[in-house]
Amino acid sequence: MIMVSACLVGINCKYNGENNHCPPICTFLASHPHFLVCPETMGRLPIPRLPAEIKGGDGNDVLDGRARVINSQGDDVTDEYVHGAYSCWELARLNQVSLAIFKSHSPSCGCDEVYDGSFSRRLTPGDGVTAALLRRNGVRLITEKDFQQYGYNNK
Repeated sequence: MIMVSACLVGINCKYNGENNHCPPICTFLASHPHFLVCPETMGRLPIPRLPAEIKGGDGNDVLDGRARVINSQGDDVTDEYVHGAYSCWELARLNQVSLAIFKSHSPSCGCDEVYDGSFSRRLTPGDGVTAALLRRNGVRLITEKDFQQYGYNNK
């Protein structure tokens, strides 16, 4: 079973109310069992919402209480991101998810690099909150960029 960021298949759940539609992923998913998630909305954040970034580390640091998720107005939305992450993990566990295709750089879904918390579009190594929790529990993670470059079978 594959878990997919809902924004990648055209669902308007992005922070700004838009999506990150990725046609190659949609084509692939047509013949593979999958389901869609948006960790931020599962964490009870609205659409649209203010952009947020992780300050003080990455998703692992958030899960361990060493970093926070802060929106562009300075409000702490860590609890919502953590709630969304655990909601996604529960679905992944129940559905025996082996792969997640997630949106790159997101404070929830980013894999291997996320924005650095300065709202200057600078990237730093690390995972988003949901990605970190899934990786801790053995789920393989790729982003839409990985998928477009390598495809699923070659990564």
